[in-house]
Amino acid sequence: MVTTYTAGNKGDNIRSDCFISLTLTTGKGIIIDINSSVKAMYGESNDALFRDMLSFYGIEHARLEIDDRGALPFTLAARLEAVIRKHIDTDKEYLLPLLPQNSYTTKRDTDRVTRLYLPGNNPKLMINAGIYKKYEARFLVRNALRSVDFCGAERMVRINQLPAGLDDLNFIVPHHVNLIVIPKCESAKQVLQVDENISEILGHKGSEVYLMPIIESASGVMHAFEIAGASENVVALAIGLEDYTADIGVQRTAEEGESNFARCMVVNAARAAGIQPIDSVFSDIDDMEALAENTRKSKSLGFAGMGCIHPRQVPVINEIFLPTETEIEKAKKIAFAYEMSEKEGIGVVTIESKMIDPPVVKRALRTIEQAIHAGKLSKNWRDTYEQ
Repeated sequence: MVTTYTAGNKGDNIRSDCFISLTLTTGKGIIIDINSSVKAMYGESNDALFRDMLSFYGIEHARLEIDDRGALPFTLAARLEAVIRKHIDTDKEYLLPLLPQNSYTTKRDTDRVTRLYLPGNNPKLMINAGIYKKYEARFLVRNALRSVDFCGAERMVRINQLPAGLDDLNFIVPHHVNLIVIPKCESAKQVLQVDENISEILGHKGSEVYLMPIIESASGVMHAFEIAGASENVVALAIGLEDYTADIGVQRTAEEGESNFARCMVVNAARAAGIQPIDSVFSDIDDMEALAENTRKSKSLGFAGMGCIHPRQVPVINEIFLPTETEIEKAKKIAFAYEMSEKEGIGVVTIESKMIDPPVVKRALRTIEQAIHAGKLSKNWRDTYEQ
């Protein structure tokens, strides 16, 4: 019986992707048929890639058909590897070279004001940054982590809901992912499962792969604090309101009164655990005014950032969450007074005869850091500062 497996996407509207069909045969060697609008420029290099991959997996006789819609090598390789591993039982990975600039790590307190979602099975959107083809997506996401220049952005990967998501870790942890997003998290046990699996994959504990659980159910809300403190690698706690409102049996509204309790629970759990609380995505990508209003409310509740589902949402959210000029000036005043009291050995920070508590000083210093990072304040602001 001859079996043919496929991977990828095809159709008139498909861009930056391909559709691959592979049939193992009993003779005639390797036959490759490439249908591509860029065949004249990349046909030879793509043919060489395909033959090298088939050889890598020990395939000597096969018919390979490719409908290429401008896919980059990391996409072509991911699609072919997915279809090969449907044919043969192997753990071998065909890894493209890792971009040197993708080997960076991020800090625990990195600002996570915006988190942009890119579908793991849509390479066109990756370049610009049945069931949902979760198996094929693993190869694409892995190759993207190695081959796409993310320009220093923190690389987060949202795994599938546990326990299936544990299998995703093998495809992403060894390839310089910075943070794992854990969806529909309802207990500290789930966080520890992910944490322990990461340690096993890397062969050591204390890794620089951070965790962000997403609270998306009533049970998750009620266990938010234990989830937030489950591991030292948890650096942020997010809430997902679409699934949460469905779980409690209500419709999500623009006013979001139905989710105030859950949002406040997540904020307090995160702040109590010393990590960042991150608000849900705003689903209307065309209403920028409503997004801005929602973002201002989010900030007033104590959130440190929000998720994004479209690039145009990023600047709106960034602008609102970043410190205002008034906030920066106030922070400078507090920071300067704190540094002067330290220099003079006073030990107490006062401004206009009012004592400033340590948490206020800490928040002011954090505001200064954010302003400098955002380019709203010079690193040398103290040199020209006058009270």
